[in-house]
Amino acid sequence: MAAIVLVVAVVAAIGFVVFAGGHDEDPKQKAAAPAQGAPKVPPGQGPVTLIGDGSTSSTGEQPGRLKPEKLAPGQAPPQFLVFSWDGAGEDDKKLFSRFRQVAKESNAKMTLFLSGVYVLPEAKRAKYLPPHKPIGASDIGYLDDVHLRMTLEQLGAAWNEGHEIGTHFNGHFCGPTGGGSWSADDWRSEVDQAKAFVKNWKTNTGWADLPALPFDYDKELIGGRAPCLEGQKALLDAAPSLGFRYDASSPGGRQVWPTKVNGIWDLPLQQIPLPGRKFEVLSMDYNVMFNQSRTVKGDPAKFQEWEEQAYASYMAGFERAYTGNRAPLMIGNHFEGWNGGIYMKAVERTMRTACARPETKCVSFRDLVDWLDVQDPAVLSKLRTYDIGAKPDWSTLAGSAPAPAAPAVPAAASGGGRAAAVRDRY
Repeated sequence: MAAIVLVVAVVAAIGFVVFAGGHDEDPKQKAAAPAQGAPKVPPGQGPVTLIGDGSTSSTGEQPGRLKPEKLAPGQAPPQFLVFSWDGAGEDDKKLFSRFRQVAKESNAKMTLFLSGVYVLPEAKRAKYLPPHKPIGASDIGYLDDVHLRMTLEQLGAAWNEGHEIGTHFNGHFCGPTGGGSWSADDWRSEVDQAKAFVKNWKTNTGWADLPALPFDYDKELIGGRAPCLEGQKALLDAAPSLGFRYDASSPGGRQVWPTKVNGIWDLPLQQIPLPGRKFEVLSMDYNVMFNQSRTVKGDPAKFQEWEEQAYASYMAGFERAYTGNRAPLMIGNHFEGWNGGIYMKAVERTMRTACARPETKCVSFRDLVDWLDVQDPAVLSKLRTYDIGAKPDWSTLAGSAPAPAAPAVPAAASGGGRAAAVRDRY
């Protein structure tokens, strides 16, 4: 796979940078062992109806989904925790399959934001028409055939386990000519093409030996995360016409209950404590890494210290919500091996620890918005009055008195609040 370009925004006042990328190592080329058979459907699910060229299918209700329940008067909300993955492809590190297993053992569901070009063979790259870019251009390259096949297998298995397949769009373009400059029509084109790549992977690959994906992507796709968290305003303008119910592209959100923008749930990555620092960090693996080493290949002597700090950061964000206002915590990740894989270890430890806590539900974004949508609007309004650090009396949740607000989050020592652009290439 071609090298990828990272584009980040450093905001001094809260110490965060923004990134959304793909894999960090070139996969090895090798022959793929063919998978055989019809769509794999869990017992009791079905019947199976192939869609279009047989790349996708309708298999009935998705297994393993959370049943949304309306809060009773005075009932405390669950502590929701969403683990999401940008790019969501399988390569030789096999992190997609690893975290499917971790999630199964942790009773967790996840959101996989698929980059559409990861199911389009490079030989067919001319089918991709990126906005304001050359035909077939992609800043994250394309998967080779073996990893494309592995990714398709993982996507089907993940959906059958209750995980959500969202979108990370396609070519991952950032900066002045990337998503931040796109119009609503540009975003609509990106989504239409991302859907087409999923819905026509059999035609594009010529592979007849792989089973259909077990979902209808037109119905499955209800949200995504923009590359580099750029361009959300125009994306939200396009979102209702795309059938989106949420967007996860906003950076630097506070740990409070979410709201809708243009009728779409705005589910941001959030500011969480970074132990040992005077500022907060964005709840994403790249941002933690950047504030530690500023490189994906840092000093190995620091790996253990950085892993502990990353884990402590995720858990500090969790504990602050769990013992406070119970606002959902959203953690963003990439299937990566930065700094010896320590961020994957920190995320796994967080999933295994936090998801086991009482009254905690580790869910996909789809499950979260399903739950939000069945709640009494007055109750959601009341939840939004609980600021960071609030200790609500949940027995009065249906009442009208707001909880006291906590002191403002301290700014970083560098202060200023101005953003500076940083670009890294590797």
